[in-house]
Amino acid sequence: MNEEKVVLLLGANSDVAKEAIKLYVERGCRVIAASRSTGELEKLAESLPAEAGRSGIVTPGRKVVVLPFDALDFNGHQAFYDSLPEKPHIVVYAAGFQIVNEEAMWNWAGAYRMMNTHYAGAVSILNIIVMDKDNTRLERIIGLSSLSGVRGRKSNFIYGSTKAAFTQYLAGLRQYLFSRDIIVNVIVAGYIRTKMTKGLDLPESLILEPSYIARAVVEAGKGFVIVPGVKWKLIYRILKLLPESLVAKLP
Repeated sequence: MNEEKVVLLLGANSDVAKEAIKLYVERGCRVIAASRSTGELEKLAESLPAEAGRSGIVTPGRKVVVLPFDALDFNGHQAFYDSLPEKPHIVVYAAGFQIVNEEAMWNWAGAYRMMNTHYAGAVSILNIIVMDKDNTRLERIIGLSSLSGVRGRKSNFIYGSTKAAFTQYLAGLRQYLFSRDIIVNVIVAGYIRTKMTKGLDLPESLILEPSYIARAVVEAGKGFVIVPGVKWKLIYRILKLLPESLVAKLP
């Protein structure tokens, strides 16, 4: 009998994360959903079935455990990890925060929060997780990044730089964990219809639904960079190859 997977989802209150929770439960996983705000997650946990959808195994109690987690509380990360009811097979880091670039230029507190949420907080908790050599069941780490981090652009380079740093950290972490057969993936997403992008003037034809991104998370394979959506795959390749003189003309 296959072991039931345990998923630790950090920043679980995001729209993508909540969709991922549903998909993981459908696949028979147990989920530890961790976030600063837990009210909506509790409601979601109560609404999901107790049994594992695909395995047919019925387990008493809920499939989702909700815990408080603050990506910015660096001093509390070790205690948070030590208090987990069980150690994870899969870890997903989905914590996010965004302000527009113009505001980030003068609002240091907001810019610093983006840096800490997307990079420093991720490094802090993920380092703790991977340094736990006693957790021999750990098999995968997935980080939610952004195409904004592929090339620096004048419209969003502060937010983009935080995502670029996160992606580079995950790239190095993947190499670091190679000998332990632990897979590291990064989801490099384009525009997503979420509460973070609500009100922004974005092209409708390029906006992806949270459920679409969540499926890419849950179905992640062995490759490092995962870019959901055919159009965004093309945009990703163009951004990687575009000469600097043309990048400077982008918004």
